[in-house]
Amino acid sequence: MDNKNSIGIFDSGMGGISVLADCIRILPKENFIYYGDSKNAPYGIKTTEEVMELSENVCNYLIKKNVKAIVVACNTATSASINILRQRYNVPIIGMEPAIKPAIENYDGLIAVLATEVTLREKKFNNLLKVYGTNRKIVKIPCPNLVEIVENGIVDGKIAIREIEKCFEVIDISKISTIVLGCTHFVFLKSTIKSIVGNAINIIDGNVGTVNNLKSILKSNRILNTENSNQHIEFNNSGSEEDVLRSKKLLKIYSENAK
Repeated sequence: MDNKNSIGIFDSGMGGISVLADCIRILPKENFIYYGDSKNAPYGIKTTEEVMELSENVCNYLIKKNVKAIVVACNTATSASINILRQRYNVPIIGMEPAIKPAIENYDGLIAVLATEVTLREKKFNNLLKVYGTNRKIVKIPCPNLVEIVENGIVDGKIAIREIEKCFEVIDISKISTIVLGCTHFVFLKSTIKSIVGNAINIIDGNVGTVNNLKSILKSNRILNTENSNQHIEFNNSGSEEDVLRSKKLLKIYSENAK
């Protein structure tokens, strides 16, 4: 495979697999190289400096693979390092953004944002609140344990329900209008979250918006593939071969649920 024809996607571990799945669906002519940094997960409890260093290490790996663009499929890594990554590398760098804007534009009432501590404390997220959330009630809910259960391949069942319920102990669920999933790991838990909070509450994430942004950037840079008939996906992980196998399993689960 010609790696110059590939797009690099990375996350602190398994969460970015949900972004990869949407990339495969929306960009069927593109090849992808996925890197999960499970050895160093979760990023959400680390310092900003640690997340920046880890993100640069992964980008260095992907650049050596000659990728034509990089998707930072991790809200935490985006919040902590996207600016420095764009300065350092001479390829398009696309980051994640919690779906605050569409939540405000499309739904009324209280918005609860589920994310990691780093995402919620960083300037990028709080600038979003200043721009879009000045006239709305938005509650920030850190949920670090949800990252760890998805890393272990748990997306439903008693353990997932228990950890999700812990997140909502700080708020009256009946007062919530919309939940924003501000971490790509949490997207895997959407069905389980829905079973807990009910169908009346909207649950949104930033995955499709990110992939559409990637597609637009590829077009504007004239590097969008239009002729590839044999899409190739390469999986890499800083952890173990078991983590690679778990990544492939999660991709299958997400893709099947998205149908």
